[in-house]
Formats: sequence, C-alpha cells, structure tokens
Amino acid sequence: MPTQLSFDVVAVAGDLRLVAAGEIDLSNIGAFRQALADVTAEATRSGAPLTVDLAGVGYLDSAAINVLYAAADDIAAIVAPPLLMTTLRVSGLAEIVTVDMASAEPAGPAS
Repeated sequence: MPTQLSFDVVAVAGDLRLVAAGEIDLSNIGAFRQALADVTAEATRSGAPLTVDLAGVGYLDSAAINVLYAAADDIAAIVAPPLLMTTLRVSGLAEIVTVDMASAEPAGPAS
C-alpha cells in the first residue's frame, strides 16, 4: 500500500512550485517522478524557474533522492524542512541544487 503523499503545482512570483506533502518512498516514487516530470515540462515550456517544495514532507528515501538528482538540472531550488536538511546535504544534492530551509511553522497562541 502506498505511503500518503500529495502534490500541488502553484505559481509563486513567476516561479513554478511543486509542493509535496507526506512521505516519499519506494511505494509512491512513481507518482513523485511523474509529478516532477510534469511540472518540469511545464516550467520548460513557460521558462519559469522550478522550485520543489518539500516543506510538508516528513520523510524521503534514497529513491526520492535519485529522482531529485535526475531532475537537478531543471530545478532552481528545493525547499526542505529542518528534518530533511541533513539528508539533502549528505547525499550531495545540496551541492548541485540550491537547498533552502523551510520557515518554521508559526507558533501556537500565547498562553
């Protein structure tokens, strides 16, 4: 059974952004690969820079890293939560694609 994963494509200030939420692993890597290929083609057609927003991703495995590596030439930036920053750095992906840390979630109401 595939792990929960959702995608959305949004235009932000002239950039295209693939927003993923959930976990990316071998069970759903085909869906991730296809979503990335689709938005990459759209970015190429429009000339818009592509950002892959992983701020809502809590886990990604080596299959996800491989898909990101394969598309690295077409990705302007990756946004990742602090939890994934070490993985992206250790894998070497941060050396070929700009990786920005996602802003922290807003704090809850003050007591």
